Amino acid sequence: MLPQDFLDRMKLQLGTEYPAYLESLERPRAVALRFNPLKGEKPKLDFVGAPVPWEPLGYYYDAQARPGLHPYHEAGVYYLQEASAMSAVALLDPQPGERICDLCAAPGGKSTQIAGRLMGDGFLLSNEINPKRAKILSRNIERMGIGNALVTNEHPQRLAQALPGYFDRVLIDAPCSGEGMFRKEEAAVADWSLETVEMCARRQAEILDSGAELVRPGGRLVYSTCTFAPSENEQAVAEFLKRHADFEPEKVEAPWFTPAGEGQFRLWPHKLLGEGHFVAVLRRKGEDEAADVQSAQEKLPKLWTEFANKMGITLPTGKAITFGTSLYWAPVQMPPLKGLKVLRPGLELGELKKDRFEPAHALALWLQGCQCMENLDSRESAIWDYLSGNVVASRQKGWCLVTVDGYAIGWGKGDGVQLKNHYPKGLRRFR
Repeated sequence: MLPQDFLDRMKLQLGTEYPAYLESLERPRAVALRFNPLKGEKPKLDFVGAPVPWEPLGYYYDAQARPGLHPYHEAGVYYLQEASAMSAVALLDPQPGERICDLCAAPGGKSTQIAGRLMGDGFLLSNEINPKRAKILSRNIERMGIGNALVTNEHPQRLAQALPGYFDRVLIDAPCSGEGMFRKEEAAVADWSLETVEMCARRQAEILDSGAELVRPGGRLVYSTCTFAPSENEQAVAEFLKRHADFEPEKVEAPWFTPAGEGQFRLWPHKLLGEGHFVAVLRRKGEDEAADVQSAQEKLPKLWTEFANKMGITLPTGKAITFGTSLYWAPVQMPPLKGLKVLRPGLELGELKKDRFEPAHALALWLQGCQCMENLDSRESAIWDYLSGNVVASRQKGWCLVTVDGYAIGWGKGDGVQLKNHYPKGLRRFR
C-alpha cells in the first residue's frame, strides 16, 4: 500500500497518465548491469539481453539470473546498476583528462560509471558523508580496478572550502525521499512522509550550494534524485538558480527522457524500462580553466621498483603517496589532502615491509596482465577454491596474478606446486 498523500499528489502531477503509472508498479521491474571498460573487452554472457539506450555499456539481464554470484562480479567485470540510475552520468558526460567530483557517491554506481568514461585519464573525487557507506564506496572503487580516484568521507561544505572551482564537472546524486524506488525498495515506502519530503528538500539545497562552489567557471553541474516530488526536483533547481546567478540550465540532447524544463528531465517507470528519476544539467557561466593545485611528489621506493620490474608492471603518469607502510599511486591532478578525511588516495600498490614488498588486492584488480599469471576457468571448481581462500594447483613460483577467464581477480604466491592464497579474508565466499 502506497501512502495516500503520495498517491493524491501523483494523481495531480500525472493527470491522464496516472493509471499507466499505477499499472507500471504492478509489472516486474527491469534489472540491469554495466560492463567495466577498465577490464578490457566485455564478455558474452547468456543472461545479458537488450542494451540500455542511454548508456553504451549498460544492459538489461534476465531477472532469474544471479550475476552478483558470478566470479566476474568479484573481478569487477561489471557493476549491477539500475538502468535509470545510469542516466545522471550519461548527462554529466565526463571526458578523459577532466577533474570530476561525485559529491554523494556511495555505494559507487555512478562513480564507477564516471571512472569508466575517464578510462584512467583524469581525476575523480568520490565523496560520501556517511562513514559506513564511504567504506562500501571505497570497496567498490577497488573492485572495479579504478586507479585515479580519491575516496573521501567529508561534509560537502568542507570540500567546497578546500577545493573551490577545482572541478570540470560535479555530480550531485542527492539523498532524497526515494519515491522513484517504491517498486524496488519497500523501506522507501515505510520511511516516506510529507515531512520527509520537505526535510530532504532543505538538505538538498545545502548540498547544491556546496556543489556549486566546486565547479569551475564554464563547468557542468548535474543534479539528480530518485524521487518524483517537485519540491525536490524542479522547485529545488529553480530555487538554486535564484541563489546562484552564475549558473544557468544547459541545453543537452536526451531523447530517451521526458523534458521537465530546459536542461531538466524526468524518467517515468511507465515510459521506459527503469525506475523513477530526475536529472538537471546546469552550467556555471564563464570559460576559465580549473584551478591549478600543485602538491609535492614523492619517488617510488626501491622495494616497489624491484617488484614492478620483476612483474613487468608499468604505472601511468602519477605521484607516490605513503600512508604509514602503505604505498599509493595517485593521479597528478590530485590536490593536497591535508585536513581531509581520506579513505583511498588513488591506487593502493601495496605494503612496504621491512625487507619486502607485498602487493595490494587493489593493484591486482587494476592490472590487465603482468609477467606471472595463473588463469582459472569460470566454469570449473578451481576458481571457487580460490575465492573461498583455498590453495590452487600451479607451477608458478613467487607472486602471481590470478585471473578468471583472463580478468584479474587477486594474488597468489607459488612454490612450483601450488599457489598460497592471498585473496582478502573479508571478501572470501563459497559457491
